[in-house]
Amino acid sequence: MRKASGFVVAMILAIALYYTLFWGFDALRILTSPTYGLEDVWRSQVVFGVGHMFGLGPTGLIKLAAFFGVMKLATAAVFAVHVADRLRAMVRGTVEGEILEAGLIMVVLLSILAVAPALWSQNVELARDLTIQLLLAGLAAALVIIERSYADVDEPQEAAVEAKAVAPRNASWFSPWR
Repeated sequence: MRKASGFVVAMILAIALYYTLFWGFDALRILTSPTYGLEDVWRSQVVFGVGHMFGLGPTGLIKLAAFFGVMKLATAAVFAVHVADRLRAMVRGTVEGEILEAGLIMVVLLSILAVAPALWSQNVELARDLTIQLLLAGLAAALVIIERSYADVDEPQEAAVEAKAVAPRNASWFSPWR
């Protein structure tokens, strides 16, 4: 079985570390703040934009800010688990890609939810920042596809050999319903 190049693995690990550190620290900043990060004018524009779209009052904005903080913390935790899995894979040799994919799905959903109000309010700087988050997630997804294409080169042949070894000698491939 061929392995992906070191560059692909290093880029995936770097992107996972980026989301772990930056989204994790941002989530901790939000969750440790008494107003859940709404005092920061730049970073709270997403909450105010989504709150305006849904007509939320002050209590709703606080709850929405807490929701974004918890989701960012959960996303950072998923990426931290993936980083730990990558480090464990140096010993064992296989990586569970589903963990990274779950984190990327969370990033895409949160970024799309956040970029929509930025575009509607014509906040170009915030939209650019969120678009970079989406592009990083897309790059990571492309790198995962490349990594899997290297891993899947020899697997179909191995699976066919295992299937033949398990089947009994005189068994037919077709068994009708009775």
